Formats: sequence, structure tokens, C-alpha cells
Amino acid sequence: MDKKHSKMEIIKTEGVCVMVFIGIIVLLAAVDLCIKKAIEEQEESSFPKELNGTGGKIMLHKNHNPGFSFGFLKERPEYVKMVPLAVASFIGGGLAWMLPKKGNLADKIALSVTLGGAVSNLYDRLVRDYVVDYFSIQCGRLKRVVFNLGDMFIFFGAGMMLVLEMIRAWKER
Repeated sequence: MDKKHSKMEIIKTEGVCVMVFIGIIVLLAAVDLCIKKAIEEQEESSFPKELNGTGGKIMLHKNHNPGFSFGFLKERPEYVKMVPLAVASFIGGGLAWMLPKKGNLADKIALSVTLGGAVSNLYDRLVRDYVVDYFSIQCGRLKRVVFNLGDMFIFFGAGMMLVLEMIRAWKER
């Protein structure tokens, strides 16, 4: 194998360029951060309000959460910053380890989606000292919880990983 071919193997995984996974992370984080910026630029008195086109099923809010979910550990800002940094680093390291290996395309996508959400919320924690949460789903107990897209990306990516592991466990039986 010549040097040129081996370099190409590093930047490609299963025929998918590594840049695609980096692009997923950057795109998802950027979308969430742009929405957060738009929310932050609006007067607090204009919230909550209905998201147009949802028939009242999604409400927009302007919430600043200095802690973890539901304000947990808000009185310990150093933990609230360092724990997500460590977790995002661990996920990023896992993805970096997987990328040059063949296979596991769904795992790579799941980690990229999770990391996109984590990067957005981590940016908030490190730069703003709080996470901007901006929407709630008007259904049952979810009405009381205000999310951001970063949270949804983390949830979706983690859910994908859980399903993938369940499928693997089922196949091994």
C-alpha cells in the first residue's frame, strides 16, 4: 500500500468521508446555536408564545438554565461545566477511534448526532454560563419541560446507540 492510498483510507470510512461526520456535528450545533441566538435577541416579555404552524403543540420560551436538567447542581457551576466537557470529550474520542475503522456506520452517525447536541450545549455552558432552552411540547407532563434542539440531538443520538446495542444483543442470542 503506497502512502497516497493509506492517507485516503484515513479520511474515508466505508466510502464515507470523515468530513461528513464532522459536518453533521458542525451543522447540528450551528442550527441550535443560531436558534438560541435568535431567542436571546428577543424581549423576554414576548415569551412564552406559540411556534407558528404547530397549532399550539409547541410553545417557545426564553429560559436560562445554569444547571443540568431541571436546574440540578446550578449551585456548582464548575461541575456543570466540567462534567459535560468530559462527556463530550469521551464521545468525541470514541468517534475519532471509530472513524478510521470499517463498519459501524450507524454508530458513527449516532455519535455524531449526539456530539452535535453536546457541542451546542457545551458552548452555552462555557461561554454564557447557562444553557438557553427555548421550546416545550404541549403534551402531558412534557408541557413543564423546556428543551433546545441540542437536547433533542443528544436524546436522538443516545436513543440510536441504545437501539443499535439492543439489536446487537438480540443477534448474539
